[in-house]
Amino acid sequence: MNPESRFLTHPLRDVNAWVNYFRNAEIPVLSYTAQRIDEMAADEDSADVNVLADTINDDPLMTLRLLRHVSNLRKGNRGSAPETVLEALVLIGVCPLFRAFEHMPSVQDWLADWPEALDGLSHVIAQGYRAARFAQGFAAHRSDPDASVIHEVALLHHVVEMLFWCHAPALALEIVRRQAAQPGLRTIQAQKEVLGIDFRELRLSLMKEWKLPELLVQLVDDGRSSNSQVQSVLLAVRLARHTTHGWDHPALNDDIRDVSELLHLGIEPTRRLLSQLA
Repeated sequence: MNPESRFLTHPLRDVNAWVNYFRNAEIPVLSYTAQRIDEMAADEDSADVNVLADTINDDPLMTLRLLRHVSNLRKGNRGSAPETVLEALVLIGVCPLFRAFEHMPSVQDWLADWPEALDGLSHVIAQGYRAARFAQGFAAHRSDPDASVIHEVALLHHVVEMLFWCHAPALALEIVRRQAAQPGLRTIQAQKEVLGIDFRELRLSLMKEWKLPELLVQLVDDGRSSNSQVQSVLLAVRLARHTTHGWDHPALNDDIRDVSELLHLGIEPTRRLLSQLA
């Protein structure tokens, strides 16, 4: 395949057009994930479902790929859909997973000619890891029974950005460049200027289109910000963004205050908890 043929260079018409494009789009995964799954598939009789689940959980792109695959398999089925990677693996089985996901493309190969895009994707994934740690810590402190799902949602919160880095790197870079040229330009506004859409709307629309588990859809809906589980995710994402380069961001005091209210902790105990989770 011509390396450029798989990349979009111009915005599509609207959110629905983007949903149609990404509905069945290829999702490359981290090279370590692809390699590790191929290695386990070579000796599938010895494969440990928990080790496989940990490998997938460490890769938001693979997590998304698995959840979308399971959703497609369950079309027309009633009953609750698996909400976590481990539940999904138990449902479909280890060997069928190996057959469905052998020799997956890696983002390192996919974006080999776009090093800036690979750096951008890596940055988004790193923020996802950080947000997931915060979110899981908040959920654990609140004794939330859905802590593993909250961790997963925080990891996937920037799924649309990941997809754009993989499928429309020139457009994703243009968003970054506009923000660099205008330091006060908010990310949402830059997205609308370049693409004419809001990533939050596209994220929610895609998850509904993929028929992902209802709890995951609810937890990525920023409009449900009064829900304590959604708050856990949103605050974790905010903190991950604001602490990327240290703990001196001007918005951190507001973040810490909001986390203290969510967790019913004092300000200083909240600061100590955050330093432990970072």
